[in-house]
Amino acid sequence: MTTAKILIIEDETELAQVLQDYLTHHQFECRRIDDGAEALAAFEAFMPDLVILDLMLPHKDGLTLCREIRQRHDTPIIMTTARVEEIDRLLGLELGADDYICKPYSPREVVARVKAVLRRSSGAASANGTATTSALSLNPDNLDARINGIPLELTVVEFRLLETMAKEPRRIFTRDQLMDRIYTDQRIVSDRTIDSHITKLRKKIASAGNGIDLIRSVYGAGYKYEETETPPPDSAAGLQGDR
Repeated sequence: MTTAKILIIEDETELAQVLQDYLTHHQFECRRIDDGAEALAAFEAFMPDLVILDLMLPHKDGLTLCREIRQRHDTPIIMTTARVEEIDRLLGLELGADDYICKPYSPREVVARVKAVLRRSSGAASANGTATTSALSLNPDNLDARINGIPLELTVVEFRLLETMAKEPRRIFTRDQLMDRIYTDQRIVSDRTIDSHITKLRKKIASAGNGIDLIRSVYGAGYKYEETETPPPDSAAGLQGDR
């Protein structure tokens, strides 16, 4: 297996060194850059498999870099920040960040997140045609969706919603991002239309899957697909969308 390459864009030298040490210990090849203005050139020269990107950088901030990288590449990006304001999280999601880690954090947590994001990225890249997880099976050729072998009988819109999220488990999709994926004709609809479709989709999944809940609301951000061993106790209340 080829060693995954990680680019750490972080201006706190000691923190960046600790991250590099931990990731190198776990068999990742790492490079560090501490200046936002030099980061894109470093990215193009290194061509990493994943980027750990700090929000606050000298000369060019992390959100701008995230936008620039995402315009050219689909490389997974994990953003790190000590700023937890909702607007920063939403902007990062809109620009295509794959995950967030809030400072202060444990280097072990970062290693675990890196491995998880790389697994999701690898699974999405290899999914050509049928998307399958332990509980869910999707076949876009005939719009067939099943939970543990039981048909869901989805509409075209519901199928597209489920397929979009299932191909990138745990990634948070905003309503706008989901609308762009399911309405390819660029029609104008209310963002609450997504909530209605999600509610119906959850009910069908719960009915066919004996209460299983695969779609989670993320307060103030959107929705994500995530499988768990057992349905959460408040899954029925969660069918109402964001609270």
